[in-house]
Amino acid sequence: MPDTLAEMAVDVLTTADGRAKTAKSRDYAARWFAARAAGAPLPVGRAMPPLRPSRPEAPALLDPRDVPRRRPGSPEGRIALLHAVAHIELNAVDLHWDIIPRFAHIAMPPGFYDDWVKAADEESKHFNLMCDCLEAAGSHYGALPAHAGMWRAAEDTVDDLAGRLAVVPMVLEARGLDVTPGMIEVFRKAGAQDAVAALETIYAEEVGHVAYGSKWFHYLCGAGGIDPTPEFQRLVRHYFKGALKPPFNEEKRAEAGLAPDFYWPLAQQSGTGRDR
Repeated sequence: MPDTLAEMAVDVLTTADGRAKTAKSRDYAARWFAARAAGAPLPVGRAMPPLRPSRPEAPALLDPRDVPRRRPGSPEGRIALLHAVAHIELNAVDLHWDIIPRFAHIAMPPGFYDDWVKAADEESKHFNLMCDCLEAAGSHYGALPAHAGMWRAAEDTVDDLAGRLAVVPMVLEARGLDVTPGMIEVFRKAGAQDAVAALETIYAEEVGHVAYGSKWFHYLCGAGGIDPTPEFQRLVRHYFKGALKPPFNEEKRAEAGLAPDFYWPLAQQSGTGRDR
């Protein structure tokens, strides 16, 4: 049984099966918070995370251009959408655990670890909600191919904590705030109340994950005497492959601590105007 938070993180990262991975994730999160509540916090410690997390044999991972596109108006299309979200959530579990051992050499306040353990725990719940929806629809996670590029942000920011925060929660997860309301509407129109409830849970809790990224990005900038807005834009230009695409959910982004002047200049550079 791992004794430190970093060892717990590596155990999650090196577990391949999604249900087993998320079971460990939720158990370790409970242990971490129980120890904190008892006044006997577990040490963060040090452990060597893998460059890439363990993954099950299925789904097959394809180049994003090769993943089949299905219209969400059909039952098959809605299953494909649920499968894509499940894949995103499983990657998010690993991303949030990875940040702990990957950057354990950087002194951070205890709240940093609390936030990412909580985020990993919630992402684990989200993955299981999506798997439950898939199984209720007669499918399962692994039945369809999935996007192979999602771990690239982790590999690109393997030695840059500010870059990791900028690209993963503040760009990739913020994008989830933009697109999830549309997905909820797809399933509401189809009368799929289980999927609506699951996606509404994900939507509500993802705001917090983006907020954790913003909070700790601002913390690092403050500690280094760096203006966070141009630094965020510099890091996104350096690490993020592709444009930031409107429309943006400005209300939820603001709730998570992302001001429009952070991300709109990046979208405008890609030839997309704010007035479109």
